[in-house]
Amino acid sequence: MCGIVGYVGSQSALEVVTAGLKRLEYRGYDSAGVAVLADGGLAAAKKSGKLLNLDKALKERPLPAGATGIGHTRWATHGAPTDANAHPHLDNAGRVAVVHNGIIENFALLRAELAARGHALASETDTEVVAHLLAEEFSACADLAEAMRLVCRRLEGAFTLVAVHADAPDVVVGARRNSPLVVGVGEGETFLASDVAAFIEHTRDAIELGQDQVVELRRDGVTVTGFDGSRADVRTYRIDWDVSAAEKGGHEYFMLKEIAEQPKAVADTLLGRIEPSGALTLDELRISAAALREADKVVIVACGTAFHAGLIAKYAIEHWARVPCEVELASEFRYRDPILGPRSLVVAISQSGETMDTLMALRHAREQGSKVLAICNTNGSTIPRESDAVLYTHAGPEVAVASTKAFLTQLVACYLVALYLGQVRGTQRGDGIRAVIQDLSQISGAVERVLETMGPVRDLARSLAAKNTVLFLGRHVGHPVALEGALKLKELAYMHAEGFAAGELKHGPIALIEEDLPVVVVVPSPQGRSVLHDKIVSNIQEIRARGARTIVIAEEGDDVVTPYADHLIRVPATPALLQPLVATVPLQVFACELATARGNEVDQPRNLAKSVTVE
Repeated sequence: MCGIVGYVGSQSALEVVTAGLKRLEYRGYDSAGVAVLADGGLAAAKKSGKLLNLDKALKERPLPAGATGIGHTRWATHGAPTDANAHPHLDNAGRVAVVHNGIIENFALLRAELAARGHALASETDTEVVAHLLAEEFSACADLAEAMRLVCRRLEGAFTLVAVHADAPDVVVGARRNSPLVVGVGEGETFLASDVAAFIEHTRDAIELGQDQVVELRRDGVTVTGFDGSRADVRTYRIDWDVSAAEKGGHEYFMLKEIAEQPKAVADTLLGRIEPSGALTLDELRISAAALREADKVVIVACGTAFHAGLIAKYAIEHWARVPCEVELASEFRYRDPILGPRSLVVAISQSGETMDTLMALRHAREQGSKVLAICNTNGSTIPRESDAVLYTHAGPEVAVASTKAFLTQLVACYLVALYLGQVRGTQRGDGIRAVIQDLSQISGAVERVLETMGPVRDLARSLAAKNTVLFLGRHVGHPVALEGALKLKELAYMHAEGFAAGELKHGPIALIEEDLPVVVVVPSPQGRSVLHDKIVSNIQEIRARGARTIVIAEEGDDVVTPYADHLIRVPATPALLQPLVATVPLQVFACELATARGNEVDQPRNLAKSVTVE
């Protein structure tokens, strides 16, 4: 998500840091800031909006020259994208500056403790508590690295932290738990960043920090320890990418990078959602529990990929919360005079939070007196601001137009909303919710395993580059997965692709089946949904008997489908409702590889825009 840069050396820290932040602009952000140590003090500047705003502020009020500094581009999570919430955050004395990626789950408790001790916090962020805690610990030990270790042992969540202190003028300290942080080692200078792109023009020698480690940067080298103070072994490696590839994490396309980021994005979307009691919580909830209990139906409005997430959400909401759920294309919603009222709960799903069709559907719902809950990836955007409740996905910025990691995190958010409604309405008890959350917590690893086995999928995609049509079939939650697979192929490969409910095959679409036509079939788990599994095996036999080439996505251990699959793609076994989280990934890789084989522009397909801000 956010971009981080730190520097210690002989160059102008401000120039190195701001240049590094510019290299990280591709990550997406809504504010930026820097801090420099100079003349025995600390000077900082930060502005909401793009780096141009920060550059203008620095020209109007230049910071003193110094050779140690840190910088940050923020993707807002806690608090709106304002000047006050931008990083760096300082302690009350203005001696400590901190920048942060990730989420500190226990920040509210720490904030209350600090306030009780007389600290005055100026922002809405979770980050600011770290600056105050570091100031307290440093005053006791006079060692910034030790202070950071002590603070990290008190923090819960996933985070990358980078800090400087005016009383340690030649030191930058960083810490990592789950969120990425990499060290650059130059001649008489060292760098710290969330991505090697920030310092690749200065050095190609790097050290990637391990889990739960603290690094201390000085001009003459680095020291890495665990949070417990134990010395950590480090491995220096050589970056052999150019600057452009570094921005993409070494991948050819942003889409490939974003597909690879999905395990982390899924895990991040679960962070901070579970209270110590085991109860679920949303980010911003301004709907009473009574209103949620009294809701007589849920209506989901969305467009494109988000609409497919909504179709899957319908199964989860009706199963777990036992409330009727409708899924509507936002572009059609208000034009058909939908029946809504105060007891209707409308869920608006949008990656950008600015999708005009969805926004207008939301406004129509509110005019009818309905409550609106937003699922969104962009803090401070219009749709969350105009909703009564918000659940943010923590996918981080998506640069590629075709959505991948945003879709998977929307699914996770939809499952959480369904469980939350079940919790409030009393249809799901704590042990049931904990069981599903436990299953969800395993999905990140399952997606990782899928990504490790995509070589044959890429080979298959390249072999089909000359085809004109691919069909996709699915049942139950596999039907929306089939629709999403077809959409990805349309967006990227510019091919005719259609997704169908497999049971509808005999009601018309089977007329399309011909010799060697590729048909992708998403097979439900035989565990718990055996009747659906048997039915779709029959569908596979029907299309294979007519000469189609069957490409079957089935879970590990499902041997019944093997005789009927010309190409078999295995995914880890998961509970039936959660299968879309793993079954979708091969279809993303398939579409991306096929588009590449056809010579298409993967990140920016023709005629498409990332955020559709017109109706």
